[in-house]
Amino acid sequence: MKIEDLALTMTPGLGVKGIVHLMEVFGDAAQIFAATREELIRRAELREQVADELLRKAGFAMAERELKHCERHHIQPIASTDAAYPALLKEIPDYPHVIYVQGDPAALGGRTLSIVGTRTATHYGQEQTRRLVGELAERIPDLRIVSGLAFGIDVAAHRASIEHRVPTVAVLANPLPEVTPTQHRQVARELLDDGGALVSELHSQVKIKGVHYLSRNRLIAGLSAGCIVIESPAGGGSLVTAQYADDYHRTVMALPGRVNDRNSIGTNHLIRTQKARLITSASDIVGELMWDLGENPASFREPPATTALTRDEEGLLGCFRTSDPLTLDALHELTGVEAGELTALLIGLELAGAVRQLPGNRYMKL
Repeated sequence: MKIEDLALTMTPGLGVKGIVHLMEVFGDAAQIFAATREELIRRAELREQVADELLRKAGFAMAERELKHCERHHIQPIASTDAAYPALLKEIPDYPHVIYVQGDPAALGGRTLSIVGTRTATHYGQEQTRRLVGELAERIPDLRIVSGLAFGIDVAAHRASIEHRVPTVAVLANPLPEVTPTQHRQVARELLDDGGALVSELHSQVKIKGVHYLSRNRLIAGLSAGCIVIESPAGGGSLVTAQYADDYHRTVMALPGRVNDRNSIGTNHLIRTQKARLITSASDIVGELMWDLGENPASFREPPATTALTRDEEGLLGCFRTSDPLTLDALHELTGVEAGELTALLIGLELAGAVRQLPGNRYMKL
């Protein structure tokens, strides 16, 4: 990471999406600061005032102070152009150009799964969180659990990860090295000792506002391949995180609860409206994320027993010319087969181990 990376995030008038746009145009922060005023205004379509702030390098003094702050507190700033920057986070349209990390940056890689839920978790919610993390730890060797270190389900997910020796990442809505809430400082120390990490997109000179909690939720979703909601009332931060995950095309899952339980209104609504896949076990989670297929499905698992396909099933299977998923609508256009008959044929192919259904009425050839 270069001083230009920090200075870019501290330039007045530039927001997260503005920086993403500039990175798409120029490639890296150094090239942005090397650009002429005409290039910034005409090529990058910046407002004159913002272009002038870049030209006079308005953010460099703050960036120098921030580097010293990071050195004092053993914080590692990581730019989106650095090899250590999480690949999944870079995929979202509003990724932060710089993140601040305490602990092991490697904890931001691997198979990452976010677990979120209500701050007023019940005993049921906490126990189910502990059970799911334990089951996943037995099956996924490079598992990473991401959450927000808040009261309730968040901290239960971190504690379960520590118990089962799973590196866990806490995304904070405040600058490092502070930990919010302060009651969870000990959990933060334990997760760092266990190979986890604390992450924030906020530098030490930022003024803390309530809106940072919403921004934090987008990072929790962006860092994860899938998001599990365990207990949520009708509104709350966990549902916001689930919406971010859905917007980022990540797999959203929810653990069902009792129909008369206030803490289950949100999770049950996600399931009922098909915003989330119903899960009850680690096997469900692994299947939804296709982690049972591995990086090379052909060599990772034994092929299913051969089942004879009908002529119609073979014809439908022939529509899958690549490994890319196809929607039900796309298959209808390719085959001309009506939806009811098409669904029946797809069920036959699923039972034969030839295709798998994905969220959003999509199907993938195995």
